Amino acid sequence: MEKPQILLLTHGGWGKALTESLKMIMGSVDFVHEIPLTPELTFSEYYALVDEYAAGMPKKSLIITDVFGGTTTNAGAKIGRERDLKVISGLNAPIMIEACTQIQYTGDLNFDVVLQQGQASVMDVIHEVNQSMGKKES
Repeated sequence: MEKPQILLLTHGGWGKALTESLKMIMGSVDFVHEIPLTPELTFSEYYALVDEYAAGMPKKSLIITDVFGGTTTNAGAKIGRERDLKVISGLNAPIMIEACTQIQYTGDLNFDVVLQQGQASVMDVIHEVNQSMGKKES
């Protein structure tokens, strides 16, 4: 079975910086690729770039986009439906760490666990610190 890949669809290419940060934590993540949306690209042009890349992605691969409702997510949703790929919107480091860890250590990807990790990673820091210290909030 071919190892799943992760395709990042981001505005302006901030996924590249996140991928570079991941390399500091995890080492090589050669199965992560980004296609940035830049101001000169129309939706059709961007869609064509993403579709061409997605055509070569193995089953169980994942598309992660930055902003729900934006061009990146709209392209990802259309391609995900057409190519039977899972798509998550709301790119963040915990999602990437979970997905990359799964692929590196198991060669597989559990979409539900990745999605759950991303959802659980967004929190009110002061509230969480106060809770861990047993402090009551005012």
